[in-house]
Amino acid sequence: MRSDTSNWRAAADATPETACPIAPVVDVVFSRWTTPIMWSLHEYGPQRFVELQRRIATITPKVLTERLRQLERDGLLTRTYYAEVPPRVVYEISELGRSLAPLFAALADWSPHLTEVAAARETYDARKRSEP
Repeated sequence: MRSDTSNWRAAADATPETACPIAPVVDVVFSRWTTPIMWSLHEYGPQRFVELQRRIATITPKVLTERLRQLERDGLLTRTYYAEVPPRVVYEISELGRSLAPLFAALADWSPHLTEVAAARETYDARKRSEP
């Protein structure tokens, strides 16, 4: 975390919707399907639409198209059109998208704590079931 607290002080004076300075980052980076798409492009390199769809089997073509457009609009990936027969489109992480790598690495480092989260949920659920 930053030692400069000016952003936090400014956030305290903001509306509830804008009080958290990382909320806009979360909205961009952790929108539904963003992380699986970005992970796939990071793990396997540039890919065509059908390759992404195959790797993220639970996403519909419509939603994949929408997310790819949004990620391109946000500058997190690039779309390259090749005027060939048949035409070919390739998606790739942009420099801006690659700048998220430390954030995703930190989250991956934290992921072993998910067992603690699961245990806490079980404890909570058991307690709630036994309450009158």
